[in-house]
Amino acid sequence: MSKDSSRKALHAYVTDDAHELWHGFAAEQGVSVSAILEAMAPGLTESDLNLNPSLELPEIVTEARRIDSARRRRTR
Repeated sequence: MSKDSSRKALHAYVTDDAHELWHGFAAEQGVSVSAILEAMAPGLTESDLNLNPSLELPEIVTEARRIDSARRRRTR
């Protein structure tokens, strides 16, 4: 998404199971949940809110890693 340093919080209340699944998956991939959400965002559209079928999970994880890395560099 945006390359600038401005960010906004995204809040969600999910079940304990969903929370564990999100964080467990992110940990297995070596990225944060917020980076996964940001990497998935370009696949969403206002009209149908469906994930872009051309953006597969490996590409989402790769983009999430790039996002996490860029955030770590900015905070130093």
